[in-house]
Amino acid sequence: MPLDGPVKALALEATRGKKGDAAQARGIYEKVTSMMKYDKNGTGWGRGDALFACDAKRGNCTDFHALIIGMARSQGIPARFAIGFSLPETRGSGEIPGYHCWAELFLKGRGWVPVDSSEAAKAIAKGDLAKKDYYYGHHDENRIQFSRGRNLTLVPAQQAGPLNFFVYPYAEVDGKKHEVVDRTFSFADLNPTTVSAK
Repeated sequence: MPLDGPVKALALEATRGKKGDAAQARGIYEKVTSMMKYDKNGTGWGRGDALFACDAKRGNCTDFHALIIGMARSQGIPARFAIGFSLPETRGSGEIPGYHCWAELFLKGRGWVPVDSSEAAKAIAKGDLAKKDYYYGHHDENRIQFSRGRNLTLVPAQQAGPLNFFVYPYAEVDGKKHEVVDRTFSFADLNPTTVSAK
């Protein structure tokens, strides 16, 4: 994730005139949320490539948040990547179609602050402007975090090199990544009267 070139130029534009890390972080969030479109058409999206996001101005959650992280770090704001799963807002049970990720920015006096620019952009596209403010500094209850970070080495270490991010099952055969791994994710609400503390 580059911290110079177009990523830094965009960060400088987003933070111009803003004093302190809190105002600068909010400026970065606002810039990315307003310029990016959640769009998984074509190719190039989904790798968490900040340069692709700068150029294409579209992608999925990994692209949105790679750009936010790169921009924040270019301005000296610590930032990290978190990934997990979103659960449907409706209760009951069902399938979980895939992963969801977000960024966390470290602000002095506040600590790690979650930002979810891709969910905010999707909400804005639906006309729900209140969610844009909500997703700066808040998580909804419908998510589960699975891991944090990128370029990850597992324990024991995999032989095929670091993982871009870790959310799906990973397997190797003879030291090479094994791509064909069945995976299905689902959820089911439990009845609180049948759950007992152990």
